[in-house]
Parts: sequence; structure tokens; C-alpha cells
Amino acid sequence: MLVVDNHRKPFLRGEEMKWVECQHDAWLMVEDGRFVEWGSDTFPPDVDETVDACGGAVLPSFCDSHTHLVYAGSREGEFVDKIRGLSYAEIARRGGGILNSADRLHELSEDELYIQAMHRIEEIMRKGTGAVEMKSGYGLNTEDELKMLRVVRRIKQSAPLKVVSTFLGAHAVGRAYAGRQSDYVDLVVNEMIPEVGRQGLADFIDVFCDEGFFTPEETARMLEAGLKWGMRGKIHGQELADSGGVEVAVAHGALSVDHLESMTDRDIALLKNSNTIPTALPGTSFFLNMPFAPGRRMIEAGLPLAIASDYNPGSTPSGDMKFVVSLACIKMRLLPAEALNAATLNSAAAMGLSQDYGSIAKGKVANFYITEPIRSLDYLPYAYTSPIINKVFLKGEEQLCK
Repeated sequence: MLVVDNHRKPFLRGEEMKWVECQHDAWLMVEDGRFVEWGSDTFPPDVDETVDACGGAVLPSFCDSHTHLVYAGSREGEFVDKIRGLSYAEIARRGGGILNSADRLHELSEDELYIQAMHRIEEIMRKGTGAVEMKSGYGLNTEDELKMLRVVRRIKQSAPLKVVSTFLGAHAVGRAYAGRQSDYVDLVVNEMIPEVGRQGLADFIDVFCDEGFFTPEETARMLEAGLKWGMRGKIHGQELADSGGVEVAVAHGALSVDHLESMTDRDIALLKNSNTIPTALPGTSFFLNMPFAPGRRMIEAGLPLAIASDYNPGSTPSGDMKFVVSLACIKMRLLPAEALNAATLNSAAAMGLSQDYGSIAKGKVANFYITEPIRSLDYLPYAYTSPIINKVFLKGEEQLCK
């Protein structure tokens, strides 16, 4: 079974997200790292090498448009705090959360950060991800934010999967600026953003626009500053409360607005008339035991829903996109085809990559995986912990992931 894309849309909206075209007993041709042709008739002659799928399905690689993969160590202590009943906000007030990760990252060298991040890259490649966004945001001062983005640049240069980088200096207020949030925003606007821009370290800018973090007005100011340096917005919004994140994202032409656990009907209406892609992070809701984004309502409203992992040490220590697809089906009531499209083509669009990634289409980069033999695509989210991915190919080359 081969899942192909003949419609060649940059993303799918609403009812379109049910589209999945499968060819059975098919072949797929790759040349110079890109998809060239496919069919179910006579196999083309004069090929240099063949790979037998052995009855498995051939699917486009997952695209993960929201991660925090560069971080120092783990935070399982906070996991236990959550079990004991402490909230996300209470843990943060006790010195945990984002500031805890910032403290640890400050002590780690750039080389050590790179080694840790590459282990996670190997992990997500093995689980079928072929394109990933990686944010800064655990530095919270200029030097450490730049250190994180330099690590992302090294990964871009060394890893076979596609990587995009996002500057998230406004993930929280750094410890040195406690009680002086407006001064910290000044630092982001006047020092961090220009330096990131001068060094060409980020494709996008992100702001955590939510209750207890940054206001819509502060978010707008930072988005405008980032855009002057060529960094389009990708916003954290509506996770903890109805905080105006969607409104500021739409008003400033953000490429995506992510989280959306506290999304309102007004937010859905705003997004219907925008070019901003709503991105749900069901792994976060699962791990933090909080409400899930209203994925079913977004699709029924005609929106181009994307889903991503939010891989990070505090609220989602997993980059398993197959599990994210299962959660989207089980908890957000997406059909399997809708969830797969949300995790591939639409998530590629949420990184500005869907011209080259996110589906098996002629001319696109040949990122795909082969499963064990399965009866239908519905089996992939149904078997929510089964390791059914057999072979991974990036740029047409089989990856021998560690």
C-alpha cells in the first residue's frame, strides 16, 4: 500500500483532510533524493536498486512543527510533583518549569547540548519524523539563546532530516529580570532579536502569549521586531487561558498558532479568515492531564489543522509522532486520515515546508517510511504503542538509526 498525493495542495482544510489516496501492489521511484514516479502497472526497467516493502505500507514521513529538542537533562522530579498534585504554575513558582531548564542549560557546554540533542534527533528519525522545527527558549539571556540556536544550526548541517529553527527568547522572563517583565521585553527586542538576525540563526520567532507569561501587546511588539529581521511568527497561544494569543497571531500574520487547549469559538472564527495554521499539541494535554484542543470542531469549521509533538523536558518528553496521531484520534476525535494529514502535509505547512515535504508527490523530497505489513491505514493510530515502522528513508537514502 502506497499513500500518494495527486492534489498538490499546500495544506488541507476541513473536509479535505479526509483525503487519502492509496495505491495497492504499487511501486515508487526515487531519483536524486526526490520522488519521481509511481504506479501499480509494470515496474519500470533500468533501476539501479530496489527495496522490497514486503507487504508493508509506504507513507510520507511525519513533520513535527513544534519542538523544544535542545535542552539540558530531564525534569522527572517535576513529573512526580505533578502526580502529587502541584499545578504547572505552582511548579514554576517554586523554581521549576522553564526557569529550571534555563539554569541547567546555562551550565552545559555547546558540545554537550549538541550531543544530547542529536540523541533525540536519532530517536525521532527512528520513529518516522523527516522534518522538525526546533526552538530556543531555555536560554532566557542573549548568550544562552544564541548558544541554543548555534546548536540547532549544527543539527541542520549534520542531520539528514529537514530542520527549521525558531527563536523563542520570550518563552519566559529570565531570572535576572524577575519582576521587570517590560525590561526583559526590551532586551528581547533591542538586543536578542537583532543579534539572532545578524547571525542568521532563526527562520521564525515565537512568543509564549498566555496567562502568566507575555501579553498580547508585548507579543505584538516582539513579532513586529522579529519580522524586520525576516523571522515570521509562530505563536504559543491559548494553552492556559483565553489570553488573546489567536487574535495577535492572526493580526500579525503568524504562520501558526500552537497549543489552543483554551481555544474559543471566536478564535475559530478568526482563523477561518486567516493564513495562520492552528496547531494542536495533544501530547502536552496527555502528559499534563489537561483539556485537549478542540480538533474536531476546528476541522468541522473548515480549518487546516496541524498536530505536532511539543517534545520538551517538562510538559511533553516525547517526540513520537505516531503516538501523537493516536492521541488526535482518541482524544480529539479525528479520523485516522485526518490525523495523518495533520501530522504530515499540514504540519509541513506550519513550517513553511509543504512545497517540498509532507506528502509523496512528484518532485518533493523523498522522505518516507515503510511499515510492517498492516491491513489498513487505520491500524497505525489503532496500534498506539506498536513499533510498526520497519525502514526509514530520508532524501531517498535508508537511515540506519541507532
